[in-house]
Amino acid sequence: MKSIYDKVYRLLDGVTPLKADCGQLCGKNCCKGDSRTGMLLFPGEETTLNVIEENGRRLAVCGGKCERHDRPLSCMMFPFFPVEDNGIKIVPDYRGINVCPMIAHSDEIRFSRQFMRRLRAAGKILYSDPECAEFMKEISEEIEDAKAINEMIL
Repeated sequence: MKSIYDKVYRLLDGVTPLKADCGQLCGKNCCKGDSRTGMLLFPGEETTLNVIEENGRRLAVCGGKCERHDRPLSCMMFPFFPVEDNGIKIVPDYRGINVCPMIAHSDEIRFSRQFMRRLRAAGKILYSDPECAEFMKEISEEIEDAKAINEMIL
């Protein structure tokens, strides 16, 4: 598992959804957690950040600043997620629509093609591991549910 994560971290290191600091759009909302708010850790993923258990899942929590190489995969991918749909497709992570304004406007924004390509490649690697694939399918369903709820509200 560690070798898979090492490959994915190398792929995602140094690439971000926008060429500029997207935190300037929202005041770094995604980094404003508290001691109970965090990003899901993938199965077996290790981190130097604080880890809490929430509903049987492990969350990494931080104080709002961290080194990129210390971030969990969920942070490096946000506000997108790779889903398996006749290949790997990158979708907005609608679970974070109240945190990230880019999700609601994802059709209007030009995201970094390099980021999207690397995220797709990372998704292929992650889906090749059965435990990661199962985890990612669960998250994909949650994202679909969040998208449906958002569409009902609008």
